[in-house]
Amino acid sequence: MNSSRKPISSGLFWKLLERFGVQGVQFVVQIILARLLDPEHYGMLSIMIIFTTLANVFIQNGFNTALVQGKEVSEEDYSSVFWVSFGIAGILYAVIFFCAPLIATFYSMSQIVSPLRVLAIILFPGALNSVQVAKISRELNFKKVFVSNVAAIAISGMVGVTMAYMGAGLWALVGQSLANIFVSCIVMSFTASLKLRFRCNLSRVKTLFSFGWKLLVSSLIDTLYTDLNSLIIGKKYSSDMLGYYNKGTQFPHLIINSINGAVQSVMLPVLSAKQDEKEKAKSITRTSMMMSSYIIFPMMAGLAAVATPLITLLLTEKWLPCVPYLQIACITFAFYPIHTSNLQAINASGRSDIFLKLEIIKKIVSVALLVGALLIFDTPMAIAWAGAVGVPIGLFINAFPNKKLINYSYFEQMKDILPSLIISGIMGLTVWSLTLLGWHPFLTIFLQIALGVVVYITISFITRVEPFVFMWNAVKQKIKKQ
Repeated sequence: MNSSRKPISSGLFWKLLERFGVQGVQFVVQIILARLLDPEHYGMLSIMIIFTTLANVFIQNGFNTALVQGKEVSEEDYSSVFWVSFGIAGILYAVIFFCAPLIATFYSMSQIVSPLRVLAIILFPGALNSVQVAKISRELNFKKVFVSNVAAIAISGMVGVTMAYMGAGLWALVGQSLANIFVSCIVMSFTASLKLRFRCNLSRVKTLFSFGWKLLVSSLIDTLYTDLNSLIIGKKYSSDMLGYYNKGTQFPHLIINSINGAVQSVMLPVLSAKQDEKEKAKSITRTSMMMSSYIIFPMMAGLAAVATPLITLLLTEKWLPCVPYLQIACITFAFYPIHTSNLQAINASGRSDIFLKLEIIKKIVSVALLVGALLIFDTPMAIAWAGAVGVPIGLFINAFPNKKLINYSYFEQMKDILPSLIISGIMGLTVWSLTLLGWHPFLTIFLQIALGVVVYITISFITRVEPFVFMWNAVKQKIKKQ
């Protein structure tokens, strides 16, 4: 494993620092906002975000990955992609602007017409940010992303909290989202060294699109499915219930987004450089999968175990209905880095056609599970469980092509991640048992975290699981050098 870690370590360090820095600040901001705002506000924002996210798929996916994956990319390519993306943003903004009243009527949320039209402005800076991030990702210079994103979330957080404190309600969440993307673009314009020109080489755009369109369609399918749950809950039940559902998924998503975003950003350029060397590609993928699962499994198990006292302490008892959704989301999200490692290995091999086929198959299975859950149980909880049940099926589907592409089979992968999964399960059950004592939430969480760390490290030390051994040796070497 050692030879495959060196190309990843530096970029992964900064990307992890960036993601955890951003998510850490955002975590604090979301706690404050949740105390100031009501579940209804988050339910309305969730519906608005669905439509801007779908629009962003056309702007930020496909071309972005094609720029990162391509063996040779010129400054003209960046400019060309930007202008095409900016034009698409203009078209999609017009669609959202004129459809806003229809969306508001369909969901019986008359208050969201103007906020949705304003929120959709994020599509324009999103076009620029996508190209900026692509250039930095190719260079593996994630320190620059760290600076821009931490600045963005800090400033936008202050904007959102100030507006919420002044009674702006839903507009506080809109203001925070707009400030975030604009500040990120401004800071990154000074750090990314990207020189955009008034040029658009359509032949190069066509070449990049020949690879990227499959990823764009894949992302669109994935986004549609991910947002399908919110669309159904928002229409079939209530905005309050949608607020609980999305707030429950938000906490594990903050953690997963940090890990998964780092893995995805670093893995693709590193694997792309080794796409013709099957054994090295397998070694890098295996390293990524084992290390990320060793880190993320205990985080998700621990978060599910402390859910009730955590929500009570941070968000107050008015948000307790989100606890079951949080725990189910921990199961679902825990395996996302495994999905990502497999899919990035496929992308790096230049097989975006396989990527698209996998997405179609997975979503057919997932929609079947969702429809079955609605027909049999007809509850928001059943919708959440449908996603968790589909996890092992999705893992098998994603892993299947890599048996041939990099000689890394599904059973090898399960064997590599199983030790971390078992240890995390034992730790999670041990930690959860403390909630039965009925102590004060603060004391309970403190003891749970301490116990969880001790149990996880102790079992890892006794069993000598491979990721732990590597991290243990790395720490000892670092101490010796000092």
